[in-house]
Amino acid sequence: MKISWYGHSCFKIKCKETDLIIDPYSDSIGIKMPKIKADAVLITHNHDDHNNINAVSGDPVIINGPGEYELKGVFIYGKRAYHDDKNGEEKGAITMYLIEDEGVKLAHLGDLGQKKLTDDQLEFLDDVDILLVPVGGPYSLKSADAINVINEIEPRVVIPMHYKIDGVNIDLESVDKFIKEIGLTPEKMDEFKASKDSFSADELKLIILNKQ
Repeated sequence: MKISWYGHSCFKIKCKETDLIIDPYSDSIGIKMPKIKADAVLITHNHDDHNNINAVSGDPVIINGPGEYELKGVFIYGKRAYHDDKNGEEKGAITMYLIEDEGVKLAHLGDLGQKKLTDDQLEFLDDVDILLVPVGGPYSLKSADAINVINEIEPRVVIPMHYKIDGVNIDLESVDKFIKEIGLTPEKMDEFKASKDSFSADELKLIILNKQ
């Protein structure tokens, strides 16, 4: 599995037999979505900074909500969660996705706003290897709340997303605050290559991906 970040909450997950794109954004956020091709597009919720399916070519399968899916040997599971800490009363629901390929489990939390996960959600995210987590607030988790959720899930690798970068016109915090508060030395790279034997059971790894 190879993971690339296109800014905001958008990732390309390259599996053995298929390519997935999660949360392509519209140009309204201030940066331009690159032209990309994929076999499937996963949408966590229908806000225009997360659901620009027209940016993805290749006649992809569209996955937009909870459920169980399979595509060329890749298993994708969607679980309902909330965009705020009031059971969706303010900002509605989102879908968290769990992707399994060749023994690697990756979870994308979308615009999660819950400061504490339910037992059912934690069971869904049990034994996750790689966690893609929003850290920039204020429309989703801020740094301290993101760290609490990370501690609940206990992944092996954390990749932050949905934070301020050059050009983005949304009021978000930078990733520097999250890095300082989590207290880990980040590894910065263009692409994270993951296999089941690349994880440490004893050490949490913080990966900062460069925008593609």
